[in-house]
Amino acid sequence: MEKPTLVVLAAGMGSRYGGLKQIDSFTPQGDTIIDFSIYDALRAGFGKFVFIIRKSFEAEFKEIFNKKLEGKAEVDYVYQELDCVPEAYINPERTKPWGTGHALLMAKDAVKENFAIINADDFYSREAFESMAKALIETDKNSYNFKTMAYLLKNTVSDHGYVSRGECQVDENGFLVDVTERTHIEKIDGKLMRKDDHGEFISIDPDTVVSMNFWGFTPKCFEFGEELFLSFLEQNKENLKAEFYLPTIVNEILKSGKASVEVLKSEAKWFGVTYKEDKAIVQAAIEALKAAEVYPENLW
Repeated sequence: MEKPTLVVLAAGMGSRYGGLKQIDSFTPQGDTIIDFSIYDALRAGFGKFVFIIRKSFEAEFKEIFNKKLEGKAEVDYVYQELDCVPEAYINPERTKPWGTGHALLMAKDAVKENFAIINADDFYSREAFESMAKALIETDKNSYNFKTMAYLLKNTVSDHGYVSRGECQVDENGFLVDVTERTHIEKIDGKLMRKDDHGEFISIDPDTVVSMNFWGFTPKCFEFGEELFLSFLEQNKENLKAEFYLPTIVNEILKSGKASVEVLKSEAKWFGVTYKEDKAIVQAAIEALKAAEVYPENLW
């Protein structure tokens, strides 16, 4: 059976975190959050890793991950730059990458097998990687049978500010009907609230099923998205902060009627770093997992 690939979204600038959280260390051994995803993915059966990064931190990235993966898996790098768009849409004033949907499109030439795609700064849990790997190995790579790993909203929020999550509608058979990018979800006075289209806070159910950008695709997914992205660029050429999100492509996939997205659910407590204040919480959680021998003291 062909081993699936893991694509890691790592081109973000970490503006709310205040630095490159992708390569920040969270243990005395110097582990990044990505190290735990790679470790879990290797154990689950992934055979190749593709990092989507910016050229500005290419050297640091390769220094950290090439030696760890040498002899264990194939490694490739894809670059998401501000100028990776048609010339008419290049704006020298723009400083922010074009978003996760654009990043996915950048990986087209590097991925020829079934693959999962994840955020660099999220800890997803070992069980999630095992479940996704099994599903991808069992899926025909010429099919339009896609997957998403979903979490409960209450398990995925930060105590230190707002987060962005994909709110999922799931049918009675466990397939995705729709995903809506909620760009501002925040815990206020102990209650979970989100901003509506008018910027007003309204409550959101803590048990809402959400996407954490952990998707499973066959290479057929690249048929969707390119035209959509060009349309997005045309509509947002004056907007320096507009981002093309991965869920936008997923909704196009669903709308086409020729593809399905099966929802795999994880009960795991997510942790990750959106804000600098999240770091201590993540460090404590990793320390507890190592103490419980879920992970060895030295991953590599």
